Amino acid sequence: MRIENMVLGIELGSTRIKAVLLDENNIPAAAGSYEWENRLVDGIWTYKIDDVHTGLRACYADLKQNFENKYKTPLVTVGAIGISGMMHGYLPFDKEGNPLAEFRTWRNTVTGEAASRLTRLFDFNIPQRWSIAHLYQAILNGETHVANIARLTTLSGYIHYRLTGLHVMGVGEASGMFPIAGDAVDYDECMIEKFDKLVDMPWKLRDILPKVLAAGECAGTLTAKGAEFLDPSGTLKPGIPLAPCEGDAGTGMTATNSIAVRTGNVSAGTSDFAMVVTEKPLGVHREIDMVTTPAGRPVAMVHCNNCTSDINAWVDLFSQFADAIGAPIQKEELFTLLFNKAIEGDADCGGLLSYNYLSGEGITDLDSGRPVFLRTPDAKFTLENFMRTHLVSALATLKIGLDILTKEENVPIDRLYGHGGFFKTPGVGQRILSAAVGAPVSVTKTAGEGGPYGMALLAAYMLKKEEGEALEYYLETKVFKDAESSTVMASAEEIEGFSKFLSRYIKALPVEKAAILSLDD
Repeated sequence: MRIENMVLGIELGSTRIKAVLLDENNIPAAAGSYEWENRLVDGIWTYKIDDVHTGLRACYADLKQNFENKYKTPLVTVGAIGISGMMHGYLPFDKEGNPLAEFRTWRNTVTGEAASRLTRLFDFNIPQRWSIAHLYQAILNGETHVANIARLTTLSGYIHYRLTGLHVMGVGEASGMFPIAGDAVDYDECMIEKFDKLVDMPWKLRDILPKVLAAGECAGTLTAKGAEFLDPSGTLKPGIPLAPCEGDAGTGMTATNSIAVRTGNVSAGTSDFAMVVTEKPLGVHREIDMVTTPAGRPVAMVHCNNCTSDINAWVDLFSQFADAIGAPIQKEELFTLLFNKAIEGDADCGGLLSYNYLSGEGITDLDSGRPVFLRTPDAKFTLENFMRTHLVSALATLKIGLDILTKEENVPIDRLYGHGGFFKTPGVGQRILSAAVGAPVSVTKTAGEGGPYGMALLAAYMLKKEEGEALEYYLETKVFKDAESSTVMASAEEIEGFSKFLSRYIKALPVEKAAILSLDD
């Protein structure tokens, strides 16, 4: 084992900050994590910058301790580092590096006016969570801080800057800040010019956006200040090269080997999103985002703000019940038990319905959310159907978006790869997703490592690629060639059952809308 051949991937996710250290064979050698939660402050979903710092250092310290306990040697360096984070959002800084506003995450749905205007201006769908929508909405709102912006970035871009001093970003993450030109790894210059003419600011947009880099390029090295920031113990040495930082969409594609044309993956955790690499850009649809792979290929993305949060809340309730009757059960064991019960439920969930909207949801045009569970008097109210309802509901909004992709744009989906917490219980999440899309769903053995694993692979690609070697070729031949995976195909009955559930789900959406109108935050 040579530390210099190892690569480190760190991802700041919605509920956990996770780090994975891979050996020279791309096998996880050590891992670390730190749990955290977003906060709803004055109507804005956010994380405090101090919490970002604390969580990142705690996660790295956990990995460092696990590595040193296992290998009995100090972790003083690695071959390369890559930083990933929750995609998009809004993090503006002044020229001294001071934050000008609280971090506004992907979960916020407060930029509807800006997103709509920019979509018309660019003839290109601009989702509410994109950085440019947040920026323009702040301008429309008359927020005074916008005149002082010197640097606009995302969470991964912010951490990358703290480690290297460079305002740069991988193209996949950058494509969620501002549209990327179809034939270049860079922002669309025509759209840049249109935006600059639209607003009257002391800065030009290109000057405040990060420089765009493709996978495989070197994005700077760890500075002495950066090493101290990440590892206050002083053990970690500066000089380590960093890969271009990415968002969790790009790392998800990498972690599941879904980089090549006509491959696709679904990441399902706090949010869920489907990514399908296309042969060309598609038409303008409010429900479909056009982003890119870390290598710059066009990707059709269906993103949903809500996935497992409501499931987690119900599992917590069952855990409290178990404690109350004197039969406590480990949370992981409880998840496995309840997910497996869901498979025993009726294919159409027996007439039960739920809406897992903890926050707003763009695809169904809701600016806020209220989790709702409902049933008819004659519904089959069993534990099996109850749990299946929540798992199917977690993918229902995703299915609405995917139907546009497959039925209106005629994009074929031959197979999807899944990763994230939704797929942790073997076979269950795969079967539910397969029922939703009517196609096989595969999960690799390493899929549970998720985003930090994908980011570490991007760092390895930068470090080890051969001259002219494409990312998809590197992944296919040097990482996933002999990877263990399982594939599940739902039955015709399960596919029909999901369709029946979705029909009821769409028909009853006015119930969710009424809950939002009737119940204040």
